Amino acid sequence: MFQKIFEEEYARLVSEEFHIWDEDYNEYLRRFTPQEVHRGYFSIDKKTNRVIDGKVEKKTGLSDDISAYDLILKNKERLLSFDEPTRFIFSHSALREGWDNPNVFQICTLRHSNSTTAKRQEVGRGLRLCVDKNGVRMDKELLGEDVHEVNKLTVIANESYADFTSALQKETREVLRERAAKATVAYFTGKQIKIGEELHTIDESEASRIIIYLEDNGYIDEDKHITPEYREAITNGNVAPLPSKLQPIAEGVTRLINSIFDPKALDDMVTEEKTTIPENKLNENFGKEEFQALWKEINHQYVYTVNYDSDELIEKAILHLNAELNVKQLRYIMVEGTQDEKQVTEFGDTRSQSHQLTDVCTSTVRYDLVGDIARGANLTRRTVVKILQGIKESKLYLFKNNPEEFIRKVIGIIKEQKSTMIVETIHYNMTEGKYDSNIFTVKSKMDFDKAYEAKKHITDYVFSDSKGERQFAHDLDEASEVTVYAKLPRSFQIPTPVGNYAPDWAIAMKKDGVKHIFFIAETKGTMSSMQITRIEEAKIECAEKLFNSMSTMHVKYHKVASYNDLIDAMNAIA
Repeated sequence: MFQKIFEEEYARLVSEEFHIWDEDYNEYLRRFTPQEVHRGYFSIDKKTNRVIDGKVEKKTGLSDDISAYDLILKNKERLLSFDEPTRFIFSHSALREGWDNPNVFQICTLRHSNSTTAKRQEVGRGLRLCVDKNGVRMDKELLGEDVHEVNKLTVIANESYADFTSALQKETREVLRERAAKATVAYFTGKQIKIGEELHTIDESEASRIIIYLEDNGYIDEDKHITPEYREAITNGNVAPLPSKLQPIAEGVTRLINSIFDPKALDDMVTEEKTTIPENKLNENFGKEEFQALWKEINHQYVYTVNYDSDELIEKAILHLNAELNVKQLRYIMVEGTQDEKQVTEFGDTRSQSHQLTDVCTSTVRYDLVGDIARGANLTRRTVVKILQGIKESKLYLFKNNPEEFIRKVIGIIKEQKSTMIVETIHYNMTEGKYDSNIFTVKSKMDFDKAYEAKKHITDYVFSDSKGERQFAHDLDEASEVTVYAKLPRSFQIPTPVGNYAPDWAIAMKKDGVKHIFFIAETKGTMSSMQITRIEEAKIECAEKLFNSMSTMHVKYHKVASYNDLIDAMNAIA
């Protein structure tokens, strides 16, 4: 899929944007087809468990195999040659250490990865000085101030790079702290510098002269740190000349002085404070008789059966798709920025542009439209085909605007119609499976600053999804009728034909001194039909049927907006 998209986009850009390049570069682009400019590195053949070797044509010496193992990993000179068309490399495995290619200018990650090692290897390919066609490094001596413009790495990053970059910057700070921060005789003595083609080793006498020179010109302070005056003089190009005896090695000495690290550069870098995160273990409330009795009633797992008229569903789905289906034109926002040379943790000159993707319909990438909708709506392919055949042609044409949104919205509308037909006929059967108590303590990214420290909950803290839930937990703690309760985790689920459903609370209460009145509660803050989708309403109705009619007479299910609603429901029990 990515190969087809790449070739289509490459052909379009080359065709439309020739005018922005000089003619020599245009001629270079015209020389090769989109199929020739990319190769793939796939490392190991799964069938033979051997490395796939790329084939080379005898006449041209160029690779004609998409694996291109020899070209990518072994023949750096040919890969960097203007006679070799390959400029883009696709890889499903990391091009690890040992890949000797200095000319990496863009990295685009097509999948999320939490591997720090893989990212370090990826970025490391581009953090080297590039070379020209003769293999000469493009450093500051050749390019001057343009060295940063030519040696620029662009990373088209996904979300998983956020933690990686933070960690990398933190590590950079630690490495910088280990660099020499003081200009001392010991620092300069024994250092080797280049004079022409020969190496010169600085002796103690020369090192002492360097220190005297720095002190006399105010370039180091009493603690031997390089002063701002020296940094400013270097920037402005008016640094005092070295004494005559040091002039033969002046260039090397200047480099050594410039390499002394300024510890003040770390002052503006963010340092993270280590905090101790409390554990949220099961407490003594979990062991109470009332909760154990409640838990014994509800920790079963179920399967369901349901019957509905397929023809009626098809008719309703077609009617509502024609009336409600609307798909927006696909758009994307491109954000560009350049890393600040002084503030390594920030990006400057950030700008964004919004673009409309007008040629989705021309893509040769195939979607399994029927299969995707069938899986999402839990229907047979035959039923989906009948629905799609029945809708207006103008609605079906919307698929070309935005395939992903079209599929998602069609599934949603079908499930809404399906939800209106299932509740009356659904039937649940208990399985042998049960939930373990460890679902309450599974570690996740929890913000303890926003946690509610509870009294009657089975763990010390309640992590609510809203202010309403936090207030509900507080009311449960303060209520004399409540013995013990639990905020049910999202992994505690009831299967329904329109998606799994997770209730909010399990509550053990007492009435007139009688214990073991159990409730499974759903709190939404408001029970207005405008606030709950039809699919969510159907899930709640399935839960009501399971707990109130089919599961047990001991557990009752109610949807409530507040604790007062829960009291009303309890008092209504005969």
